Amino acid sequence: MTRPPHRYLGGLCAAVLAVFAGCAVGPDYTRPAVPTPDAYAELGAWKKAEPRDGASRAGWWHIFNDRTLDDLEEQAASASPTLRAALARYDQALAAARIERAQAYPALTAGGTAVRERFSGNRQVEFPGTAFAYTANSFDLPLQLSYEVDLFGSVRRAIEGARASAEAEGANYQNVLLLLEAGVARDYYNLRSLVAQRELLAQDAALLSDALELVQKLRRGGANSDLDVYQAQAELESVRSSELAAERAIATAQHALAVLVGRNPEGFALDVRPLGADVPEVPVGLPSDLLERRPDIAAAERTLAAANARIGVAKAAFFPSIGLTAFAGANSSDLNNLLTWGSREWAAGPALSLPLFRGGANVAGLQQAKAAYEEALSNYRQHVLVGFQEVEDGLSDLRLLSRQTQVLGRAVEASHGATRLSTLRYKAGLVSYIEVIESQRTQLDNEISLTQARASRLEATVLLIRALGGGW
Repeated sequence: MTRPPHRYLGGLCAAVLAVFAGCAVGPDYTRPAVPTPDAYAELGAWKKAEPRDGASRAGWWHIFNDRTLDDLEEQAASASPTLRAALARYDQALAAARIERAQAYPALTAGGTAVRERFSGNRQVEFPGTAFAYTANSFDLPLQLSYEVDLFGSVRRAIEGARASAEAEGANYQNVLLLLEAGVARDYYNLRSLVAQRELLAQDAALLSDALELVQKLRRGGANSDLDVYQAQAELESVRSSELAAERAIATAQHALAVLVGRNPEGFALDVRPLGADVPEVPVGLPSDLLERRPDIAAAERTLAAANARIGVAKAAFFPSIGLTAFAGANSSDLNNLLTWGSREWAAGPALSLPLFRGGANVAGLQQAKAAYEEALSNYRQHVLVGFQEVEDGLSDLRLLSRQTQVLGRAVEASHGATRLSTLRYKAGLVSYIEVIESQRTQLDNEISLTQARASRLEATVLLIRALGGGW
């Protein structure tokens, strides 16, 4: 008595399970050790951060307590084309990982054919006899199963690599988001700095206009010469020119900010106030936290893991590959009999493929995979070094810029006093107007330098937060 097909298929499944115990070739991934200092070289009264792996890192800009900045960050997160492109790349990587994972399962396909064929009466026949022409029908309804036995771990390593690549793209997305958030904050505070400089120039132009009227009045009374009038007028026009340049810079900065948040520059208008003097305190934490906090370092580490998995795929190419195929279905020349028990057919069996000679392709593939791993390892270590450098730069910038703003603040106070005294001396006829111009120019330069230093402190704060990996 013929054994039913399902009993053979059961034995085939048992054989498949028996070979699952095969081990994956290639090295198992372990995160490489990198030199990590115990503390940052830039010492100071920095507040220690308390990072938590599962905590949200969003909204770090709220420490600036600026509602306008909050709105801009929300617009950028929802409308930035750059961020959407990064998210699409992440979705592609997730889909690619699911495609690789599907290779671990059997492939089952169903089909059906209906053919009517005429056979030639002049065809060649195997045994002596008379060939005759005839026409026949053939109806086929197969169900096909194919499966590659992952005996040496090629599929498992490919899945491992695809999963790590997807995680790397996820970290890249977070890095793009962090860069976007930091870019919005930098451009916003740059815009506020330009607005503050424009106001200083406008105030100075108003004072110079009053001074010009005074010089002209004194000239009409014969107290000075035409040279003083020309000098006062030239200085006024020079400041007005600088004010127009500041207007131009403000327009350019607004256009750049509009594009960054995903808006059309034509319809983008932002009413910002001048720059203030407040700079928030930034929690720093320990250097070892940086390896877990920065998304670019995480992306480099996951890329390294993917490269390690591809070494296993390349090694598995040296070993045999075993495939299992089976099909069951029905075939009949008569459509009415297609689904009867007598029309059944089936087949099952293994297929073995052993690489004997490929002209050195497998060796070269393994060398390529190892070289790619070394490249990824070097990139990972470089990202770590750059991360430590950027944090140290941010810490030193904040310390030195804090001192610089204090020095410039004293310089502004002194220049105000010098301007008052020189103006009084000029009215008393003790000095020429050139001394007043020099005092006013020095005062304006110091005020603009102080505004720029304050903007640099805020920018350094944003860059330090970015260097630390975002929020806490």
